[in-house]
Order: sequence, then structure tokens, then C-alpha cells
Amino acid sequence: MQADLTMGNLASALTLEPGEAALIAELQAGSEEAFGWLITRYHQPIYSLLARTVQDRADAADLTQEVFVKIFRGVSSFHGESSLRTWIYRIALREASNQRRWWLRHKQQEVTIEEEVGSRQSGSPVLLKDLLEDESESPFDMAVHAENRSRVEAALQRVPEPFRTALILRDIEGFVYEEVAEIQGVTLGTVKSRLARGRACLRQQLTAVKQADRTGKHEDLNLALEEEGV
Repeated sequence: MQADLTMGNLASALTLEPGEAALIAELQAGSEEAFGWLITRYHQPIYSLLARTVQDRADAADLTQEVFVKIFRGVSSFHGESSLRTWIYRIALREASNQRRWWLRHKQQEVTIEEEVGSRQSGSPVLLKDLLEDESESPFDMAVHAENRSRVEAALQRVPEPFRTALILRDIEGFVYEEVAEIQGVTLGTVKSRLARGRACLRQQLTAVKQADRTGKHEDLNLALEEEGV
């Protein structure tokens, strides 16, 4: 892509990845090809992020579409103050936060990862956890090699906010600490604190699952997080 950068945008463009400034210029010019590439690149990661952060996971697909509408409408005002990826994730988390507030006001119903979201031609159900599978390797996937994916996802859902989002951004999405701080709008020290507490909580939840498996008791796997200060 070719783009003519004005002097006013040059300073911010210097902080972008190679080719990103040109992509942004194409997006701001209304290029359908550029926006199509953006959707192809970020649709699955954003969907996975939202499916893990909103209470009603059945809304993740619709919310993902809304995020890209916001990106399309807002890209003209983006001037490279952060990377494009960071900006997109910040929009997604803002939409997730709005969705959580709406959920708390209107629904307040628990949706498990075992929820049926459709059916195959054979008649067998399609579970939500099946839609969350990602072929790419990540620190999260490495952990899943030793734990059943559905149990890890369920344990992750028991990690309170904002610790869960910090875990998702750093350990699943692979953002560096500074990017997580920028996306969440907090200091670097707060990010490190949230990650430490979130990881401790996730370990406790997974330990509880293992113990329940050994004893055959699954009536209540929720830990007394308030006693641990998590």
C-alpha cells in the first residue's frame, strides 16, 4: 500500500510497525480491501477475547461485529498514539465492559462453556467450547496440553475482573506488560499486581478441579476468593 503521510502525522507514524502507517492511511481513505484484511486478521482473536470476557458468551459473535463497526467509524480519528492492535483491543474491551454492565442490569444468568450453540448435520450438538479452539500456539495453549481445555476455560471464568482480563491480554493474547497497561488504562505496577493475583486465583481454581476429580465431589468448585483477598 502507498500512502502520503502529512507532517502532522509523521511523528506518531514513527512509532508504528513497518507498513502499519500505510494500512491506517488506506483504512482512513475508505479502502474496502484494507478493511477486509483487517477483519480477516483480527476477527477470530477479538471473538475469542470477547467470548472469554463477557458474561453471556452467546453474545460474543454479535459483539464482535459491533466492535468492527466501531473500528470502521472511528479509524478516521486514529492518529497512531498507540499501535493499531492495541487500539482495536481497547475498543473491544470497552464494548465488553458495556456488555457486562448491561448483563448485570438485565440478565444475570450464568452461561457455562458447555452451552449448546447449534447442531451439526449429524444431529450432535455444537458446544461453545468447540468454537473457542484456536490452532495457533500460545502460552495458554501450552498450559492446556496438561489440562482439559474446557476445565481451564471454566476455571478462567471464575477469576474475577479485572484480573481475568489482565490474564487474557498477557497470557493468552500475548501483549507485553506496557500494552496491557495501555489497553486497561492503568499503571504498569497495577498490571503486574493484577496478573499475580489472577494467576494465583487460576491456579487455585485448577487445583480445586483436580481435587474434585480425585474425590468425586463436584458440588461446588468456587473458592472463597474473598478470604484470599483475590
